[in-house]
Amino acid sequence: MTQMDLTPAATDLTADHRGTPVIEMEGISITFGSVRALDGVSLKLHAGEVHALMGENGAGKSTLIKALTGVYTIDSGRITVAGEPHEFSSPAASQAAGISTVYQEVNLVPNLTVAENMMLGREPRRFGSINTRAMNRQAGETLAGLGLDIDPTSMLGAHPIAVQQLVAIARAVDVEARVLILDEPTSSLDADEAAKLFEVMRRLREQGVAIVFVSHFLDQVYEIADRMTILRNGRLVGERVVAETTQLELVKLMIGRELEALERLDREVAATEADESGSPVLKAIGIGRKGSVEAFDLELYDGEVIGIAGLLGSGRTELARLLFGADSADVGELKVRSTRRRFRSPRHAIDRKIAFSSEDRKAEGVVGDLTVADNMLLALQASRGWLRPIPQATRTKLVEEYIQALDIRPADPAALMRNLSGGNQQKVLLARWLITEPEVLILDEPTRGIDIGAKAQIQQLVADLARKGMSVVFISAELEEVLRLSDRLVVMRDRRKIAERPNQDVSVSDVLEIIAGEARAEEDSRD
Repeated sequence: MTQMDLTPAATDLTADHRGTPVIEMEGISITFGSVRALDGVSLKLHAGEVHALMGENGAGKSTLIKALTGVYTIDSGRITVAGEPHEFSSPAASQAAGISTVYQEVNLVPNLTVAENMMLGREPRRFGSINTRAMNRQAGETLAGLGLDIDPTSMLGAHPIAVQQLVAIARAVDVEARVLILDEPTSSLDADEAAKLFEVMRRLREQGVAIVFVSHFLDQVYEIADRMTILRNGRLVGERVVAETTQLELVKLMIGRELEALERLDREVAATEADESGSPVLKAIGIGRKGSVEAFDLELYDGEVIGIAGLLGSGRTELARLLFGADSADVGELKVRSTRRRFRSPRHAIDRKIAFSSEDRKAEGVVGDLTVADNMLLALQASRGWLRPIPQATRTKLVEEYIQALDIRPADPAALMRNLSGGNQQKVLLARWLITEPEVLILDEPTRGIDIGAKAQIQQLVADLARKGMSVVFISAELEEVLRLSDRLVVMRDRRKIAERPNQDVSVSDVLEIIAGEARAEEDSRD
């Protein structure tokens, strides 16, 4: 299949007459072993524009960025800067050409000042020593030029993550970047923080900087981007003017099929009911941990999905960790099938058929240097004990079964985990726990930072598991997602449970009203 065969309409692009692109990538191909990560992909970046790079997890966005920034060497194709051919053999070579990147996870030094971070490695000197006054002055001028009221002498670690990201952008600007790549910069920001970031991006656009914007938030793409390039399965689908492309058209281009999965899932979930007859599979009675989450009660029945809703820092994750034994409770007790249990460690929970997928897949889930197969079988091997290896035939059967069932790409058990996209890494982690055949599955932000196609697949999987009798605790910052999947809703605020109700005709506004109403009640009690 050729690139044009993928979506012929994607080539209908308004002509661009702004002269030579500041960056042009033509026919870029990169292969990792048997996996073709990029197949003849092209990208044009013009000065003074925000260009969105769109596609599902695994589409090739990160690989294309790493080719442009010198992290990966391209197998074929060429890169030109202002019309001149360049070969980027290292990130330093890319930076020397005026290309800077700010990643989702801020890569700065929190115990240095803002100015020290901005000028790190380029500090002005006088008589052989760092000229602190000049450094602070230069950093302050750069921040002011971006409209940022940040004290250059303040410690970076004292600022929230949103401010740290703005400092990282200011550092990139200070090295006179012609191209600024922002990789998921808003994933950890609230609406006000994202709006401030967009103000800075607009200033940079006016100054002639070409900005590459990678985001899974479609509304944000339509708010800030001028053009977009869409990738799918390592291939170029097309380039579009944002204002001339509807969101539905964009989604169809990204996933290559009609986006009916989520609507169908809404109908299917609405038609099912959990069986609350008999005793709960898991029951928490006054469980709590000092400094973590106040004591709470919770009952979970076979085939039921309990959605945990709440704002960032409300105690959602702390609740999940207590249920799994990742943290030890100070008070209360847990019952599994009416039998009192004390989980001194996650191993005890796993032995009782309880599984937990952490929100921090990078630190607590993914083992990047192991293969997909090894990552997938870690929990099962741990439950058997390391002196009882899983038979090879069983390994092969399980891994192939779950790669197919969860549509993990690439479908290669020997692929290194670190080379998979975030969405496919998340699927491998889900497979890890499903292989243990749990009766209770606790999912903390299982769809964070993944594209809408993978998100729909994971949501469908949760609904299917519940329909087959598995009990699920589902945590997500996206209230629409929680409401779509849950039979019962638990609302958290300030690290305590403030409400529990059946999920019958509950809207996002209703949940926000519960949270806001609790806040108002607290304010009234203080007055």
